[in-house]
Amino acid sequence: MRVTDAAHEETAPDAAKLVISKLECSLVGSTQTVKIRPGTLTYQAYGTETAAEQFRCSYGLNPKYNRQIKAGPLKVAGVGPDGEARIVELSGHFFFLATLFLPQLSSSQGMPHPLISSYVKAAASFESSHMDKN
Repeated sequence: MRVTDAAHEETAPDAAKLVISKLECSLVGSTQTVKIRPGTLTYQAYGTETAAEQFRCSYGLNPKYNRQIKAGPLKVAGVGPDGEARIVELSGHFFFLATLFLPQLSSSQGMPHPLISSYVKAAASFESSHMDKN
């Protein structure tokens, strides 16, 4: 299901359909355990059902739209301690993943974050599959 006129509270605080809204409790500066759902691209990347992540956000998916989100191609792949969406994926897309945390904060040249490694591998695979067709 599509939400027409969807808005983000940070940029359009008076909009009627705030799909992205201010969190009840800001996650800025916190580390939180994220539960990762098996069978997701995210799970393939981590290879585990939990991960500790560093957050720098104050906005997230508005729970008012959970039903519509679950009915569409956007799937919640990781949740916080109380079941709040922390990672989403777009079904049917080669690689579309969004997080409320910043993977680059816990990534280094010698030890890249699992989501960054997966993104690079997906990009290389995508390029390779398209080069083979030319």
